[in-house]
Amino acid sequence: MARHGKKYLEALKKVDRSSFYSPEEALELVKEISYANFDETVEIHFRLGVDPRHADQQVRDTVRLPHGLGKEISVLVFAAGEAANIARDAGADYVADSDEWFKRIEDGWMEFDAALAVPQMMGRVGRLGRYLGPRGLMPNPKAGTLVEADNLPDMIDSIKAGRVEFRIDKNANLHVPIGKVSFPTQKLVDNFATMVDAVVKARPPGASGRYLRKLVVTSCMGPGVKVDPLQALAMEAVL
Repeated sequence: MARHGKKYLEALKKVDRSSFYSPEEALELVKEISYANFDETVEIHFRLGVDPRHADQQVRDTVRLPHGLGKEISVLVFAAGEAANIARDAGADYVADSDEWFKRIEDGWMEFDAALAVPQMMGRVGRLGRYLGPRGLMPNPKAGTLVEADNLPDMIDSIKAGRVEFRIDKNANLHVPIGKVSFPTQKLVDNFATMVDAVVKARPPGASGRYLRKLVVTSCMGPGVKVDPLQALAMEAVL
């Protein structure tokens, strides 16, 4: 069992672990008990009523949070020729248009938060799957990160404005960021509601029974605070 430090244990004392909080109460508490000396990321952890072993029970989608994530998002685009020029003009932080860039990634360089590619580059990008795939950075059509050159400006803008991809893990859990502890509570509530709405709408056709099993909010360093799923769903319903 993991051992926690004194500050974590002090924060944990302020959480009633037998209770379910409303979304607003939970997020206010997460802000109150944050103790790190940096602006922690606030996260939602979902436990869903699906079986990821079945193809018709996968949960994966993207959502644009109304207030972003509170950090600068760096975008790398795999493109060449005119597509590379479009990516640069659209504000891409890095444009991988030569073998030198591929070699840098193979050597361990990963100083970017999101990666896009135009279809013409995927034959070359495929060799980077072992490096990008485990980090969730491999461009692919399901995630909307395989993009025609003309659509690069909109996609780059969307990512930098707070576009979040979510994908279920092998234990039927989702772990997604929704902002920073420095955000006003209402902005976190808005992002929370938007994320819940997106996850509910992404319910797969093969899912049966109760879909939203458990919901916890936390800062990246702090203890989890349980949210009442019914209140979360009620919030989602009025968006």
